[in-house]
Order: sequence, then C-alpha cells, then structure tokens
Amino acid sequence: MNPAPNPLVRAHDLARTFDVSAPWLNRVIERKPRQLLHAVDGVSFEIEKGKTLALVGESGCGKSTVARLLVGLYEPTRGGFSFDGQDAHAAFKGKGARAMRRRIQMIFQDPYASLNPRWLVQDIIGEPLREHGLVTQAAALKTRVGELLTSVGLAPQDMAKYPHQFSGGQRQRISIARALATEPEFLVCDEPTSALDVSVQAQVLNIMKDLQQKQGLTYLFISHNLAVVRHVSDQVGVMYLGRLVELADKQQLFSQPRHPYTRMLLDAIPKMHDTGRARTPVQGEVPNPLDPPPGCAFNPRCPFANARCRSERPQLLQGEGGARVACHAVEEGRIGRA
Repeated sequence: MNPAPNPLVRAHDLARTFDVSAPWLNRVIERKPRQLLHAVDGVSFEIEKGKTLALVGESGCGKSTVARLLVGLYEPTRGGFSFDGQDAHAAFKGKGARAMRRRIQMIFQDPYASLNPRWLVQDIIGEPLREHGLVTQAAALKTRVGELLTSVGLAPQDMAKYPHQFSGGQRQRISIARALATEPEFLVCDEPTSALDVSVQAQVLNIMKDLQQKQGLTYLFISHNLAVVRHVSDQVGVMYLGRLVELADKQQLFSQPRHPYTRMLLDAIPKMHDTGRARTPVQGEVPNPLDPPPGCAFNPRCPFANARCRSERPQLLQGEGGARVACHAVEEGRIGRA
C-alpha cells in the first residue's frame, strides 16, 4: 500500500488522553495518583480523495475518539490532522472554522439520538444550510431540502414530518441528508449502520456508496462489523487499545492478514463454505486501558509473544505488499503469510 503523494486527509501521530482521576479531595484522602486514559495513542494514516478508509476493532479501542478528533469535537493531546494540506485543528480554532466545518461532516452512530425529536425534518436538514448561509430564502430552502431527501431515497413530502414518524433506517437517511447539506468533501461515519437491521444496513450502505461515486466523497468509516467493512472500504486499519496494529488495502488484509490480532478477528467470522472447520473464537479479554500491559498491548492474548513483545512496544512498519504492521513476530519472520 503506497502512500498517496497528496492525500486529502492525513493524520500524524494523533493522540488523545483523558483525565479520569477521582476528585482531588478523594485522591488526597485515599492517597491515589491521577489516572490517565490513553484513548488514542499515536495513530497515523492517509486517505486519498474519493476513497474510503475503514477503522475496525473491538469496543473501546479508540475508533470513535479518532472520529471526534477529525471533526474537531476533541482537541488532540499530541499529533495533528491536516485536511487538503491545511492544519485542520488550527482552522477549527481560528477564523477558518466555519469553512473547515463545512467541508468536514459527521454521521453519528445512533439515528434515534442524533436527531432533535421536536424539530421537523425540514428544520433538521435546513439548519446547516441556514447556519452556513448557503440558502436564505424560505422557498429555496424547501427546494434544497427536498433535493437532499430525494438523494437519500426519501420523498420531499417527508420534510413536514417529525423524526418519530420514521423507522431507524429512514432516520439514518435523514442524518446522511443533513451531513450532505453543506456539500462536504470528507464524511466521518461513526458506525452509521450498527443500530439498524441487517437488511436496512445494506440499503443505507448502498446509498452511501452511490453518493460517493456521484459526488466524489471521501469517507472514514468506523465499524466493528467486518462484513460491512469489506463492502465499503478501499483500505482497512485495525485498531487495538488506542493504536493501529495493521493498515493495508482491503483485498490484502482479508486475503493475507499479517498481525495476529487481525487473524484472530477474521478467524472468528463464520464462513459458509467451511462448515466442517472449527472456528477460532477471539481469545482472552481486552486489557484494562487504564493499566495496559508493557510492550505490545496484545501480548497477553498473542500465541506468538516472546520476551521482546512483553517489554518493547512495536512500531507500525512497512511490510510485504505495502501493508503496515506493528508486530515484532512479523518483523522477525516468526509469523508467515496467512
């Protein structure tokens, strides 16, 4: 996987730490130190214009924190994120905030919580149009909202309804229409189909793929569903305890996974044609993120771990076929190709 010469999105050593300590007085009385949670710890990736990078991993690995960092809801503790060659976080804090937020939008996970239940659909989708000064006249606003609803497979007449009058899949389409209102170039999608039924998931994903082809959208797609990731992505990044452990093109990652954690995730998927083969479940538990193990965070669950893995943290290095892998066993040749 060769890096793009001028990627639209570039995250470099992105990190976010949260202070989850008890109140000061409790710490003094109980003589406890401050506790820091390293939710994201040195994540780097690039996304070409018009492409989709998917981030996968178990719950709590930092995927959603990465999403919030990219749209400016969180400020990074370390590292940075550049969009179209511009420092995005500097823009979020400066005079260019409105222009940057217009170009970067987010689709949230829960369509039941992300829409204001007291607003009509017309007001929900029309708010970013008014906020950014894209449409000011009432008639033009209605026309534009109708066009956006049509683009996601709903009817213009639906603008006169409230969110509770729609199913979950329809609500997520409204969320997509709202995100598209400012004509963004980059969409951060935080598990946009996880709250939906499987048949509805397919409809929403197909809408997103069609919109990407028509409008040249760039996606960061966050999911824990590997079947969804295989359907929508061009590249896949596998996260574990706040760090990227493997980053590769989709075909290569699914056909020749290198990192033991990636292999474990893929091996746990039931396969229709392998009915006689025993499935390998994902072994062990994710360590406490407040007290991660030394060295490689995956070493307590890894069958290939040795003394180096327990003491030295691996770096994300370029491997065979262009994939980037953070694993001492792969680097030393102790693990062959899958």
